[in-house]
Amino acid sequence: MTTTMKTSLLGAVSLCLSLVCAGAPAQPIRAVTEASPYSHLDNGKPGGPANEIVEMTLKRAGFTETSINLYPWARAYDMALQEPNVLIYLIARTPARETQFRWVGEFLRVEYHLYKLRDQKDIVVRSLQDAKNYTIGVMRDDVRHQYLLTQGFGKLVVSSQVSDNFKKLVNRQVQLMPLSETGVAQLCEDTGIPCANLEKVFTLDAMTTGLYMAYSKSTADDVVARTAAAFAKLKADGTVARLMSLKR
Repeated sequence: MTTTMKTSLLGAVSLCLSLVCAGAPAQPIRAVTEASPYSHLDNGKPGGPANEIVEMTLKRAGFTETSINLYPWARAYDMALQEPNVLIYLIARTPARETQFRWVGEFLRVEYHLYKLRDQKDIVVRSLQDAKNYTIGVMRDDVRHQYLLTQGFGKLVVSSQVSDNFKKLVNRQVQLMPLSETGVAQLCEDTGIPCANLEKVFTLDAMTTGLYMAYSKSTADDVVARTAAAFAKLKADGTVARLMSLKR
């Protein structure tokens, strides 16, 4: 082996070691989420404040091979459970999920309520037990779906998208739907249904939680740490709060 070949080989080995030491991921980072008031497609490209924050975070963390994809929640959730280097958001942090993911940082806190059509006077909910008497539209594997299952609800109508559930509520195919105030406002705007047609009937206090970004459990320590550090800086300088307060 010539001196030049040895030098080239040593240089290549040095480069590979430097990448490993720098925490370069073994495969591209795939950020996944669902369509929501904070994440959507604009002319086929990811848009919305949550997508913007994720893109900024990964760029500041020094990752160049990344993608942002919108899926039905159940698919995004399964990817994050099963595959490495998957960054899922906006995911509610619950005790049941605590050890299933590697938590990076909180975007915002959210409160959920049960809504009905205002003209359905026969639907009366004064307690969680009362709500079990009615059909409730939920999204598959969403935190609201999981919570109501743990509380013994049997009349759940499961869909893959929040928008599908909302159509069922408006068309009287379900009687109740758990939503945040922001979610209601966005769905009303998207469908042209006046929000005055809906009525908040019960607050799910036990479901008040933070919405986070989190990595799949098999993601490397350094990838998680670099992402968390970049996100923390964006949160500290007010970028996260400013963008998440914008309605787009």
